[in-house]
Amino acid sequence: MTNKVILVILDGLAYETAEQCMGFMQGLCEQGSATLYKVQCELPSMSRPLYEAILTGVAPAQSGIVHNHIIRESNQTSVFSIARQAGLTTAAAAYNWMSELYNRAPWDAVRDRFTNDPEQLIQHGIFYSQDTYPDSHLYLDAEWLRVNHDPDFLLVHPMNIDDAGHRAGFDSAHYRNTTRMSDTHLSEHLVRWMAQGYQILVTADHGMNNDKSHGGTLSEEREVPLYVLGECFSHDAECQPGQLDICGAVCELLGITDHGKPVAEGLLLDGLNVTGGRA
Repeated sequence: MTNKVILVILDGLAYETAEQCMGFMQGLCEQGSATLYKVQCELPSMSRPLYEAILTGVAPAQSGIVHNHIIRESNQTSVFSIARQAGLTTAAAAYNWMSELYNRAPWDAVRDRFTNDPEQLIQHGIFYSQDTYPDSHLYLDAEWLRVNHDPDFLLVHPMNIDDAGHRAGFDSAHYRNTTRMSDTHLSEHLVRWMAQGYQILVTADHGMNNDKSHGGTLSEEREVPLYVLGECFSHDAECQPGQLDICGAVCELLGITDHGKPVAEGLLLDGLNVTGGRA
């Protein structure tokens, strides 16, 4: 069984803030259309290492992407490489570090900002390099890619929540209000995606602290949300997925079973629910 999958990574969103400020997403949970899990991110709680962790199912100490200033292509199998090997189409509206990890490094804005190359792991991409790039524009970029290229796997990666945290800190009106606004922008597209049968995961790489940073082990830095929406999820409230399970879950949803990645027990419906990529 093959499904089209959308993965949304809300950069820098702490679990507590998601639970309190993502009104639309929480409404879907109350209505039974979505399930929210609390996930503990890998360490260090930094962006580039955790992009790699989410998209490859490999922890930073094993992937070698151990901080934000390691600029090279990933040497791990990722959702993108596994999907491409299976003949599926990939796309991403995302921060330029995603392009560096899975397409070409270092980033060249003229060459890489708009990507339309069937030979790349991310075949269709609209990438940005400024943390202030508006989430509203980012979601429109993602929707343009979805409508025009119909990818099997689409990554959507807005940055404004993380930027607000770095400017004002975890316990700030700016951080919370930016989260509320991003939830509003997401809601404009999510209903359409749900109606068209996409399997959707909405998560974060890491959270934020009151020092206006992240990278350590505080709960507000490590605890992040994972919302799942779609008929292929079990929606079992007792399931305990980890961040490293996301890659394998996406592969299973795409109909790829020989990926060798971990998948949390009970996250997916029977028939999709496997461990290590094998039924």
